[in-house]
Amino acid sequence: MLQLVILSTLNGILYGMLLFLLASGLTLIFSIMGVLNFAHASFYMLGAYLGFQISQVAGFWVALLVAPVLVGGLGAVVERWGLRAVQTRGHGAELLFTFGLAIVIEEFVQMVWGKLPVDYRVPAALNFHAFEVLGITYPAFRVFMLLMALGIFLLLFLVLTRSRLGLIIRAALTHPQMVSMLGHDVPKVFMLVFGAGCGLAGLAGVVAGPLLITQPSMANTLGPILFVVVVLGGLGSLPGAFIASLIIGLVQTFAVSIDYSLGDALAGIGVGRPTHGVLRDIYSVPVAQVGPLIPYLMLVLVLIFRPTGLMGARET
Repeated sequence: MLQLVILSTLNGILYGMLLFLLASGLTLIFSIMGVLNFAHASFYMLGAYLGFQISQVAGFWVALLVAPVLVGGLGAVVERWGLRAVQTRGHGAELLFTFGLAIVIEEFVQMVWGKLPVDYRVPAALNFHAFEVLGITYPAFRVFMLLMALGIFLLLFLVLTRSRLGLIIRAALTHPQMVSMLGHDVPKVFMLVFGAGCGLAGLAGVVAGPLLITQPSMANTLGPILFVVVVLGGLGSLPGAFIASLIIGLVQTFAVSIDYSLGDALAGIGVGRPTHGVLRDIYSVPVAQVGPLIPYLMLVLVLIFRPTGLMGARET
């Protein structure tokens, strides 16, 4: 039992940090530009494929540096020549544009790399066990992912709250005319922010690609839950996204690992088990089967009782 708790905790933290790596870019884009990018997970997928392709030629570490830059550059181009043109038509046009962009990226990936998964492997330098606890070994690559996510969180937090660049970026959202009068190119700031957010998604793809399955459906697998993270943490809140990612990662991992039915779980809090009818069938459903639904149930509850999320202050 203790081994299961330790393993589930480690895997839950890892999954949460992966979600944060993805959600950090989406949170950055929304907090500065007010844009919910439906294509964000597609940039993550593109980063994984570019990481795979570059690693075949130059190795994983070169891919880790180059692929996010390429994805970020593509994001900047998309903002400059696409998103900027539709922003004047409102948020509906932005959502439709990014939704269409997600489909284009997915079709492009299938045309270039095919519909089957690619053989993207963990680099040899990190293919060993980092530590062992109660007989449970933990791979070094997973520790690397965890440290990468923590480093990204600290870097973004310090840049946005402690640097002159962060001050300019935040001021461009609330007082764009004043920032422009001070000599800063506000549209260029937004372009760089959008590119940086997409680059973070590409970085998540490069890091997660060897551990997860790199295939065209990977964007659809993680894409929807990103918006749960952003809303639960609070729209535009980076610390909120960090906390929400950990909560979702731990809750979903423990739910999947629990070998109980809904009836067993409810009986533990004093709710009786029905003896017939549809409710009896529902009570016999394993908790593991319901686990993937829990984050979306949390999303519904947050939208009803606390629309600003855990740490959000911005009204949409």
